[in-house]
Amino acid sequence: MTAHALRGDTESTALYDLPGPRAQRRHFLYGIASTVLILGLLGWLLYLLFDTHQFTAAKWTPFEYKGIQELLLRGLGNTLKAFAYASVLSLALGAVLATGRLSVHRPVRWLATLCVEFFRAMPVLVMIFFIFVALKVQPLPALVAGLTLYNGSVLAEVFRTGVNSVDKGQREAAYALGMRKTQVMTYVLAPQAVRAMMPAIISQLVVALKDTSLGYLITYEEFLHAGKLIASNLDYDLPFIPVVMIISPIYIGMCMLLSWFATWVARRQRRNPKTEAVDVPPAGPGAVLPGQV
Repeated sequence: MTAHALRGDTESTALYDLPGPRAQRRHFLYGIASTVLILGLLGWLLYLLFDTHQFTAAKWTPFEYKGIQELLLRGLGNTLKAFAYASVLSLALGAVLATGRLSVHRPVRWLATLCVEFFRAMPVLVMIFFIFVALKVQPLPALVAGLTLYNGSVLAEVFRTGVNSVDKGQREAAYALGMRKTQVMTYVLAPQAVRAMMPAIISQLVVALKDTSLGYLITYEEFLHAGKLIASNLDYDLPFIPVVMIISPIYIGMCMLLSWFATWVARRQRRNPKTEAVDVPPAGPGAVLPGQV
């Protein structure tokens, strides 16, 4: 066996063993079986939809009306408005609580920990109802406040974990250079922690986007509330499934858009001159020393 083959086997077993011919055939058969199963499931769902007459013109005609379209667009706009407020406030609250949990002052750290653990353990629907019913707040502020308290407490743990994941030598070197704590956090720890935190941040923002649908329980006219009005108030054989088939892809598309945005930010960070590796020119002939020919 050649040295190249030995080196290749060693590298391949660092994380897992490369599959042999039998394993490759087995994986190929597993892939075919999974594909057939998924296609069969999709075919069965389509059969049920056609069998229950979900694609008849009577159930899709209401969506051609201008009033229905405006109702859906208004609901989508209200959903995006609530999400925009909740996401910005959640990020701000998460940063404040994470800073408190990382504080060297014990009372501040204990207070921040108490807030994080309480709001993270409290169901978001309970907080929304409490703010709406007990505090008599309007639907939009109640929804935004509930989403902010819950998602902000979760993001606080994400921020704290991301900062603590940075090597301690980075912090010690910054302090050795005479930097203050705020400078160390702003210029050393936070930029490095963002890369590790970005997937978790985007995942939590996706949760916040989906939880905006809870607004229909407190009569906030968001996207799901608009679909519910269409499905329950129109005398067209209750087009519930067509409403779901319209609303669901839009929710999925918005979540995929957030994921794409996170990928774009990650690629932009990798191209940032501050974090990009510096090209070293090839070595050339050194300067001629005195006395050399």
